[in-house]
Amino acid sequence: MQVTFVVLGGTGDLTGRLLLPGLAELFGADCLTDDVRLLAVSQQDWSDDEYRDWARERLAEHAGHVPEAARDRLVERLGHQQGDVTTAEDLRAALSRAEGRPVVYLALPNTVFLATLQALTEVELPEGTTIAVEKPFGRDEDDARQLNAVLHRLVPEEQVFRTDHFLAMQTVLNLLGLRFANRLFEPVWNAGHIDRVEIVFDETLGLEGRAGYYDTAGALRDMLQNHLLQQLALIAMEPPHAIDGPSLAARKADVLRAVRPPADMARDTVRARYTTGTVEGRELPDYTSEDGVDPARETETYAEYTVTIDNWRWAGVPFRLRTGKALGEGRQEIAVHFKPVPHQAFGRRGDAEPDVLRMRFDPDHISLEINLNGADDPFELERRALDIGLPATRLSAYGLLLQEMLTGRRTLSISDVEAEQSWRIVEPILAAWSAGEVPLREYPAGSPGPVTD
Repeated sequence: MQVTFVVLGGTGDLTGRLLLPGLAELFGADCLTDDVRLLAVSQQDWSDDEYRDWARERLAEHAGHVPEAARDRLVERLGHQQGDVTTAEDLRAALSRAEGRPVVYLALPNTVFLATLQALTEVELPEGTTIAVEKPFGRDEDDARQLNAVLHRLVPEEQVFRTDHFLAMQTVLNLLGLRFANRLFEPVWNAGHIDRVEIVFDETLGLEGRAGYYDTAGALRDMLQNHLLQQLALIAMEPPHAIDGPSLAARKADVLRAVRPPADMARDTVRARYTTGTVEGRELPDYTSEDGVDPARETETYAEYTVTIDNWRWAGVPFRLRTGKALGEGRQEIAVHFKPVPHQAFGRRGDAEPDVLRMRFDPDHISLEINLNGADDPFELERRALDIGLPATRLSAYGLLLQEMLTGRRTLSISDVEAEQSWRIVEPILAAWSAGEVPLREYPAGSPGPVTD
């Protein structure tokens, strides 16, 4: 079946850095037929050949791991249409060039999502059209509801794909197999056996020239409103009856509905931004000195909050979500901390630490930290980690997401309810921060993060 991938924002950084390489991977892995085309829509006055030249350069830069023959297959199937994506007439002209089923991808700043979708309501969309929307989905809950309302006027919910590339990361997907294909874990996956859960995405990278987006978003909107809440939903959801889009979306939505925002904003949330420091031998300036940053916005580069889930399985278990930039160590993991055993026969109770299951990203591996009898003295305990290194997957996260869109699957799409509930959770935090109820702390670049009481 012919499919045309219509990329609105087809000459932007997202397209050149992630979408084109992802499509090239699919051709290289023989996951796509020659019936797939890509039409880029942008304000550039380029011919198809000029766009292909631009795409070749981006692919050489960002998809060097893909065989050249696969990159060439993609380039041969590229076209370009000049137009304003917020104008119905230009969108109509672009869609008139689509062959077969269109997949319309909004690779755009979220500030123009609504205007673009409203313009699409004036265009007669071909039957079966899929609309894919990049994150962040809106600026708040009301904005998300408004975007969803317009999307539902355009196409049915099952033809909407809200992307979150974290859902396609190997370790995140392994959560499903770990939990629901092994009798070992599910019986203890509850408040009776788990003490707390940490979901952490710490980076050594600083702003890296992204002030145009990041300084208006901040760490909370950029990571904790979407990526890490999605991971929380997968960790905490009830078993689905099948591993498919509707089943997963329903179970994740149940979790997000039950999440309670932090009870005490000053105690349970932290916001901070980095100051001058050294990270891995690189000197980083104060965040407020970075090009394009407006200090008056008080944008945070570090965000942390702790929530609880108000249901039978998780009552009383704290879930701590954290992300930060320009930190001394990159740490990306989900850590499930189990409760201690009820009685410790091996000497003092403190000699045996509770078990921890860690799922780490980049490189992807799973580690179970447990207590075993010591090698020197079998009546003493030793801490051991049982590690499983996950082999590299043939497709990147974006490659897998694009495959889902082009084949019509929605296993990795975020539902309308999830998008709105995620904003419901973080809006009270944003309001408290805006009102000054939580101080904006500082931490030197290269440090472990802000010092909290």
